[in-house]
Amino acid sequence: MNEALFQEKALEALEQIPANFLERLQNVEIIVEDFANSDILKSLNIDSKWHLLGLYVGHPLTKRSFFQTTLFPDRIYLFRLPILRSHDGKMDIVEAIRDVIVHEIGHHFGFSDDELLDMKGSTL
Repeated sequence: MNEALFQEKALEALEQIPANFLERLQNVEIIVEDFANSDILKSLNIDSKWHLLGLYVGHPLTKRSFFQTTLFPDRIYLFRLPILRSHDGKMDIVEAIRDVIVHEIGHHFGFSDDELLDMKGSTL
């Protein structure tokens, strides 16, 4: 799947996120890249560029002060090729992308990876 089609599918996935969550995503941009760069992988102690599907970069809402001003937007990265490779075909690609977006939005709301995994496990 080329980058343009992936971005189209990512927009479809974003449209499936409930409005009350999207309203809290002010000043957050979503960026599609093929892979995370080597600096990101190194900082996260990830040894393969195929192992990172998405990344939230910013200051979670739970850590912000009323007096804090943000000059730059928070970012959610979607790493296209790892997402496509991890997609097993059992779910629609839009659903797979939405899962990554929801996970990264969870970080924006201040949840850790462990908390997000617990939440996902409790909904199955």
